Amino acid sequence: MERTILHCDLNAFYAAVECLYRPELRDVPMAVAGDMESRRGIILAKNELAKQQGVITAEAIWQARRKCPDLVLVPPRHGRYRKYSLLVHQIYDRYTDMVESFGIDEAWLDVSGSRNLFGSGREIADEIRAAVRTELGLTVSVGVSFNKVLAKLGSDYKKPDATTVIDRENYKEIAHPLPVSELMYVGPAVTAVLAKLGIKTIGQLAGFDKKMIVSRLGKGGAMIHDYANGLDDSPVGWAHESREVKSIGNGMTFRRNLLGIEDIRAGVAALSDTVATRLRKAGLKCSTVQVVIKDPGLKSISRQKKLAEPVHLAREISAAAIDIIKSAWGVEAPIRMLTITGLQLVGVNRSEQLTLFGADEAGHKDKMEKLEATLDAIRIRYGKGAIYYGSVMNNDMGLADDGARDEE
Repeated sequence: MERTILHCDLNAFYAAVECLYRPELRDVPMAVAGDMESRRGIILAKNELAKQQGVITAEAIWQARRKCPDLVLVPPRHGRYRKYSLLVHQIYDRYTDMVESFGIDEAWLDVSGSRNLFGSGREIADEIRAAVRTELGLTVSVGVSFNKVLAKLGSDYKKPDATTVIDRENYKEIAHPLPVSELMYVGPAVTAVLAKLGIKTIGQLAGFDKKMIVSRLGKGGAMIHDYANGLDDSPVGWAHESREVKSIGNGMTFRRNLLGIEDIRAGVAALSDTVATRLRKAGLKCSTVQVVIKDPGLKSISRQKKLAEPVHLAREISAAAIDIIKSAWGVEAPIRMLTITGLQLVGVNRSEQLTLFGADEAGHKDKMEKLEATLDAIRIRYGKGAIYYGSVMNNDMGLADDGARDEE
């Protein structure tokens, strides 16, 4: 049986959600953007009026305002976006349980087994679009095809609020004239390599010698060559399938550079606290801590440290991160951005080797476990901003702002 795959892409999702709370924003060019003062000044999403004036996602705020002086900016509120993403997925679930998220605003649906109940792929797509529009006030573009790659190409083909069917009869007509960069997983670096071979369109890639592509791009070259020829049999995941978590981390670009050990300790403490909280919430511990450091010139390094035993306490993660920074970076060099990540995760019930240092150390660790569990309980009841470590408060680095805009 021929598969019927949908790719649903919510249009200007962040901006559209903000307009639900402030309808007046629909009538002006607006964008959701990071805070310029904290050096996160890029456009995250824009509405159609801003798009018409040339504003694009991921450009700097100053560039967007040069194109559109009247651009209205609003801060991101990720709690709202998660809420509406969940509501949209509840609509998807009416038609199939084969739903695979691709970010907060995109998803594939395999509706092959739903056609007898709901009609053709186009009919299902149109029903979903209507439900999202009338029930939630959002719009979604849907691609319908016989595989995931062409379905995604279809959702990008016409926006906003559109259904595009790409089938075996018309896929060459639609896909082959498009720039090769429109193909899934063909980013700027791959596009540059293909351009040197004279390949500018998907059709040119489809007709090019596959061995030559593989010689330049390896296995990834074989994959995109297949995609250009309409070949993809990858399955759509199940909506309720549990996925293994491989890492838990948090990163931040600071309002000013971290200078000296006290700044570094404060920044590391804030990030480690978040990572530890997320680990405990997931019922996991990390066996390795990774630190990514970026300087004011945007040069970055990444280093890891294997731990003696798995941990999920902020102080232990923080200590490992400080050790990494001292050995790999030094405490005098300025730091613009830090990311701390727990790797090699294990469940909290996993048996661990008993400490060699006896009951005193075990008792101290038990006290720390209880302390951080208490912090978790306070934040669950009163919100993430209810309690911070002292080093995080009253600083000019933006540490206590992490999550401050994460409201419903």
